[in-house]
Amino acid sequence: MRCPSCGKENPAAVKCCDACGAALPARCANCDFENPPQFRFCGQCGTRLLGPAAEPAPFERLRPREPERRQITVMFCDLVGSTALSARLDPEELREVVRHYQTLCAAIVSRHEGHIAQYLGDGIMVYFGYPVAHEDDARRAVRAGLDIVAEMQSLRARQNESLAVRVSLHTGLVVIGEMGVGDKRELLALGTAPNIAARLQTLAAPNTVVISSATHHLVQGFFKLQSQGTQLLKGLNAPLAVYRVLYESGAHTRLEAAMLSGLTPLVGKDREMQELLTAWQRVITGEPQAVLVNGEAGIGKSRLLLAFKQSLAGTPHVWLEAQGSPYYQNSALHPLIEVLQRLLDFCRDDTAERRITKLEDWLRQQEQPVAEALPLFATLLAVPLADDYVAPNLNPQRLKQKTLEAWQAILLQMAQQQPVVFAVEDLHWADPSTLAMLESMLHMPAPARLLLLLTSRPEFVPGWHGHARVTQINLNRLTQEQIETMVAQVTGDKILPAPVLKQIVTKTDGIPLFVEELTRMVLESGLLREGGRRFELIGPLPPLAIPATLQDWLMARLDRLAPVKEVAQLAAAIGREFSYELINAVDLVEERTLRQGLAQLASAGLLQPQTGAGSRSVTYAFKHALIQEAAYQSLLKSRRQQYHQRIAQTLVEKFYDTACEQPELLAHHYTEAGLYDTAIAYWQWAGEKAIQRSAHPEAIGHLSKGLELLQLLPENAQHDQLEVELLTYLGVAMTASQGYTSPEVGKIYSRARTLCERLNQTPRLASAMLGLWKAALVRGDLRQAHALAQECMLLAETKQDLELLLTAHLTLGVSAASAGELLTAQEHLREAIHLYLPSDHHTDIYDYGEDPGVVALIYLAHVSWMLGYPDQALKYSEEALQLAQKLAHPFTLAIALHFTAGTHELRRERHLMHARAEALIALAEEQGFPFWRACGEIQKGILLFEQGRQQEAIGMIDRAIASLQAGGAQIGEAGGKAQRALAYGKTGRLQEGLALIDEALALTRSGGERQDEAEQWRIKGELYRLHPTRAPEENERQAEACFQQALALARKQQAKSWELRAAMSLSRLWQTQGRSGAAHDLLSGIYGWFTEGFDTADLQEAKTLLAELADAG
Repeated sequence: MRCPSCGKENPAAVKCCDACGAALPARCANCDFENPPQFRFCGQCGTRLLGPAAEPAPFERLRPREPERRQITVMFCDLVGSTALSARLDPEELREVVRHYQTLCAAIVSRHEGHIAQYLGDGIMVYFGYPVAHEDDARRAVRAGLDIVAEMQSLRARQNESLAVRVSLHTGLVVIGEMGVGDKRELLALGTAPNIAARLQTLAAPNTVVISSATHHLVQGFFKLQSQGTQLLKGLNAPLAVYRVLYESGAHTRLEAAMLSGLTPLVGKDREMQELLTAWQRVITGEPQAVLVNGEAGIGKSRLLLAFKQSLAGTPHVWLEAQGSPYYQNSALHPLIEVLQRLLDFCRDDTAERRITKLEDWLRQQEQPVAEALPLFATLLAVPLADDYVAPNLNPQRLKQKTLEAWQAILLQMAQQQPVVFAVEDLHWADPSTLAMLESMLHMPAPARLLLLLTSRPEFVPGWHGHARVTQINLNRLTQEQIETMVAQVTGDKILPAPVLKQIVTKTDGIPLFVEELTRMVLESGLLREGGRRFELIGPLPPLAIPATLQDWLMARLDRLAPVKEVAQLAAAIGREFSYELINAVDLVEERTLRQGLAQLASAGLLQPQTGAGSRSVTYAFKHALIQEAAYQSLLKSRRQQYHQRIAQTLVEKFYDTACEQPELLAHHYTEAGLYDTAIAYWQWAGEKAIQRSAHPEAIGHLSKGLELLQLLPENAQHDQLEVELLTYLGVAMTASQGYTSPEVGKIYSRARTLCERLNQTPRLASAMLGLWKAALVRGDLRQAHALAQECMLLAETKQDLELLLTAHLTLGVSAASAGELLTAQEHLREAIHLYLPSDHHTDIYDYGEDPGVVALIYLAHVSWMLGYPDQALKYSEEALQLAQKLAHPFTLAIALHFTAGTHELRRERHLMHARAEALIALAEEQGFPFWRACGEIQKGILLFEQGRQQEAIGMIDRAIASLQAGGAQIGEAGGKAQRALAYGKTGRLQEGLALIDEALALTRSGGERQDEAEQWRIKGELYRLHPTRAPEENERQAEACFQQALALARKQQAKSWELRAAMSLSRLWQTQGRSGAAHDLLSGIYGWFTEGFDTADLQEAKTLLAELADAG
C-alpha cells in the first residue's frame, strides 16, 4: 500500500509506513476504497473494515464506564433544506444523500478526534473532549466545522444536489455517561451545553459555522471571527454573544494567538535569555549551535523564544520557524513543509502553475540548480510538476535524503549572507523524519552561521543528547515573588486582595500559563470590584475554579492515562499530598492495580514520589494543584461523597494519631461527604487546636467553615449550643488577628451573648461578656465597659457562678482603674487574683483570649504604682510576666510585655522598658498581632525621643497611633496625646503641644480614661513653663494653676505617685520665684508618705530637690 505522506510502497498488512511512520489508509475489502486510518466502516459502501488498520481508536477502547463531570465542546451539524429535499427525492435516493453526508462528516470528525454522540435524522451531534480530551478540543471542533462546510462542495458536485449545512458550537460543563435501558444505551452529555449548541444552529446561515462566547473565549486569535451581536436563545435568561467563524488566522500556538491582544512581559528568565545570547554570539563567529529549551507545558518556552526573537530585531538575520503538531505526528517533514510554504508565500488560491513559478524564483534567489532541486521540493510540497520537469525516479528513502541535502544547501547559502535562526517548537510532537533532519543538521560543516532553536517537553529525549554543539536549557517554575510580579502585570499593577493572591500562588505552582489564565479568570469572574489602585472582594472568596482555557489541557493529560484515571481521582479526593499507606487502606482499588496506577501516574509526571519508591511509607504529591483539581472535578458529586466518607472512616479507624493532629483533615472529608454534624465537630476541634498554636488565621477559617455548615442544619437547642461554641473560639481568633474593636468581633460576641441567654448557659456567657467588655474598653467607651462589668457581676451573684464572678471582678477592676477609681480597682483586682487558680484556668486562655490571672496582675501593678507603691508594682508586673512565659500563650505574653514595659516606664527604668518593647514588637510581628505591634512601637518611640532622636520618634508614634485609630482603638488616646504634647514642647513646637494637650483634656472630660488626668494637667503646666512669650508672669500663673489642678486630682484619686510628680513640678516653679520654703513644705509632705521605691527616679529626684530647697531656705 502506498504511503500518502512519503509515497513509499508498504506491505498490505502493516498499519504504518516503515519509511516515515505515517498511518496508512484502510482499504475496503468490498469496494477497494482507501479510507482514512481512523475509519471503522468504509466511507464509500459502509462495509465494516477489517484488519489492523480498522482497529478502534484508543479513546474508543478506553471509553470510561462511570459518568463524569467535564468540559466539552458540543457541535451540532444540520443538513439545510432536508424537508424540501425529501419531497423532491425518492426515499432511497434521499437515504444515499444523507448517508454520504454522514460519511463525510464522520470522516472529518474522526480526523479531528471528536466523538459522534448521535445521528439525529439529517443532523449530527458531536462531542470534542470526550471520551478523550485534547489540549485544543475547542479549536479541533471549530476546524472540523470549517472542514465540513468546505468539503460539502465536493459532495454537492458528486450528488448533483444543492446541499448546505449549518454548524454551531458551544463549550460548557456537562455530566456525561451511558444513558438508556437494556440494549438502547448511548453516551449522552447532560447539561446546558448541548441545548445551547442546538439553539445556536438556528442562528447560522447555510454553509456557515457559529460559536458561542464560551467557545470564542477558547479559540480567539486562532480564527478570524465576526460578531453576530447578542442573541436571546429559547430557554436562557440572558442574551448570549454569538460569533461567525470565517477562516483560520494562521496562528499555530497560544502565544501567536495571544499576540493579537498583547503579551504579558517575560518574568524570571534573565539567566536563560543570557544563555541564548551567548549561543548567538558563537553563531555570529561561524560556529553552528543548537539550543534545546526544555520544560513542562505552560512553563514559558515559546515566550522565551519570542523574547529572544525580539532582542534580535536590530540585528541582520533570517528567522525561520516551524512547529511540531499533534495533528501531524505521522506526517513526514511537516515542520519543513510549513517553513517552505511560508518562504514561498503559498496562498490558498494559488494554482499549481503559480506555485511552480514561485518555487523557480526562490531557488534562483538561493543560487540552486532549478532543474535538479525543483522536482524534489515540488514532490515534498505536493505541487504537480509541469511538463518541463521530470519527476525524480528515486525510492522514497533516497528521495527524502536528496530533498534534505538540497534543503541544507539552501540553509548554508542563506547563512553565508546573514545568520540564520531555524526554530522548531514542540519536538515531542515531531515526526521521526523531522527529528532525523535536525540531527543531521548538527553535523553541518563550519563555518555556518546557523542556530537551531528547539523546544520540547520533559518526556522528549533527543537522540543527540550530549552533542558538543547542543546546549540544553531547562526552564524552572516561577518563585512566589516572580508569580506576584506576573500577577501585577496582568492586573495593570492593581493590587489583588491577599486571599486571592494566595490562592493564585498556591494553585498555579509557578507555571506562567497557569498564573496568567487564573489571574485573568479572577478579573473576569465578578468576584472583585476596583477601588483606586487595588481590587476589593465583593463577598466571601470561594475556591478558585479551573479556568475554562485550561480545562481541556488538564483533562487531556488525565485521559492519556485512562486505565488508571480512577486511581488519580481517588488520590485527588484525599488531597494534594497523600501516603501510599492511606490510599491503600481506603481499600477502594485492588492493591496490584493501585501500585501499577501510582507508578504510571508518577512516570507520566502527574505525581511525584516524595520518599523512597517501593516503600510502604512512600508519599506522593500531585505535581500541579490544577491537575489534582481536574481529576477531582471530573468525579460525579455522588461519587465524591462516597470517596470522602470512606477516607474519613479510614482516618478515624486506622490513622487516629493523624486525625488527632490534623482534625481539619477529617472536617474536610466529612464536609465533602455531606455529614455535616460530624464535620462541624471536627471544624471546632481544628479551630481550638489552631488557637492553641496561635495560628489565628487558620482558626478563623476552620471555625467559619463550621458556622457555614451549621446554617444547613435545622435550628434547635443543639444548633444554638454548637453555634455558641464556635462563636466563642472565633471571637478569640478574630480579636487576636483583627483587634479588639473590629466590627466583626462585636457581632460575634453579641450573637454569642444572645444565644447564651437563650440557653441559660453561664460558662460561655462569661466569654461573651468579656469579649464585649474588652471591645468597649479599647474603643474608649468607659461608660459601656463599666455597665457591662456591673451586669456581669449581677449575673454572677444571681447564678452563683465562680467563673462569671472572676470575670466580673476583673472587668470591674480594670474599668475602675481606667476611671481613676484606684482603691475600688485595687479591691476588685485582688479579688480576681484570689479567685484565679492556674490549674483550673489554664485552658480558659483559649476561651477568653488571654489568661485572666495575667491580666489581673498587670493592671494591679499599674494601680499599685499610681497608689504610691512602686516596688509592689514591680513585683506584680514580674509575676505577670513570669506567669505569661510559663503559660507559653503568645497573645497573653504580648499583653504582659506591653504592660510590664508600661510599669518600667512609670518607674522610669528606660533600659528595661526598651527590652520589653522590642520583645513585644518582635512577638507581634511573628504572631500577626497588629494591635500589640502598634502599642510596642509607641513605647519604642518614647525611648527614641529621650535618646535625642526626636523626629524619628514622633514619626513612629504618629504612625502607630494612626494604625490603632484605623482599627477603632481609642484606649489611651488622651494619655498618648499628652505625651506627644510634651514631646512637641521639648522640640520647640509649643503651640502644637498646647493644642494637643487641650485635646487630651477634652477627651478625658467627655468620659475618657481618668487614671492619668492629673499627669495631663501637670504636662500642660510644664508646657506653659517652656513657652517663650513677653509675659512670663502670665505663663507662670497659668502653669501654677495647672499644677494645682494636678495636685487636687491626684489627691482626690489617692494617686500618690501622680501627686509626687505634680508636687515636684510646682516646687520647681516656686523655687524659681524665691518661694523655696513653701516648696519644701509641699514636697516634703508627699515624699514623707512613701514607704518604698526610694531607688526609683521620681523619689530620688524628689530627695535631691528637697535638699536644694532646704539649702535655699
